[in-house]
Amino acid sequence: MSAPDPSTVRHAGPWTHRDVSANGIRLHVAELGAGPAVLLLHGFGEFWWAWHHQLRALADAGYRVVAVDLRGYGDSDKPPRGYDGWTLAGDVAGLVRALGERRAHLVGHAWGGLLAWSVAALHPRVVASVSVVGGAHPLALRSAVRRTWWRRRGQAGAMNHLLRFQVPMVPERRLVADDSAEIERLLRSWSGGAWPAQPEFAEVARRFRHAMQVPGVAHSALEYYRWAFRSQFRGDGRRFAEAVADRVSMPVLQLHGDADPCVLPETARDSAPWRGPGSRVEWLRGVGHFPHLEAPEQTTKLLTDFLQNA
Repeated sequence: MSAPDPSTVRHAGPWTHRDVSANGIRLHVAELGAGPAVLLLHGFGEFWWAWHHQLRALADAGYRVVAVDLRGYGDSDKPPRGYDGWTLAGDVAGLVRALGERRAHLVGHAWGGLLAWSVAALHPRVVASVSVVGGAHPLALRSAVRRTWWRRRGQAGAMNHLLRFQVPMVPERRLVADDSAEIERLLRSWSGGAWPAQPEFAEVARRFRHAMQVPGVAHSALEYYRWAFRSQFRGDGRRFAEAVADRVSMPVLQLHGDADPCVLPETARDSAPWRGPGSRVEWLRGVGHFPHLEAPEQTTKLLTDFLQNA
């Protein structure tokens, strides 16, 4: 299969596609609605379209909703560097300002949730609230992996891909091989038991596999994991941990599937010390790592209820 042009991830819909310059790079966004700004941040192996349900529903609820292709993904720039926590947080803060907003509600899935929480700590002036879908605070996740690392069980066992992703070249080849079949395998293994049997699953898998074929995406996506792991042994990782160590000042919604096999429910619970005043935790029964896709109506209702009171 020939690799797709990046523009083929600009799927048609009621939203508007455009490019925004922020933090020294070009970021592609899909935008819909008017009102308070809500910025949607996708997770590993995804792209802006992961939020297609929430784009429509939150816009209908009276928000200006912006779903971004994060650095290295989709139709955004894929520079060779900048996949550290500091720069990625700067991308999001710069995007809020480039959109002409003083503040935005940040909603992130998995890696996007880690990033949203980091932006709230490093750039609090641009953040109205944080919603973390299928994710945890960066330090809660780090601590859970460290506690269980030598046993390869618990959170470390759930994230054994973290170590596999550290070697050069081989993970990139695996992510693009056989039309990115690995992306569909991860979707199946990280989801709750019911979702892969649903009709929409095949369409989600097809679009995510296609987006992973865009040149440069596989390498960029892996660089997130490589910095997260290798920085633990360097000064920049220690400085980043210190910078995000305080409780954030704004409310946080943690929305988590109780069957999540990737970011375990106990790791999500361990994020409590970093949640700001007025925070909430909501559990989705039988849902895995992708609440925004596995249970879109329930997820959107919980998000809307939280945003209306944030």
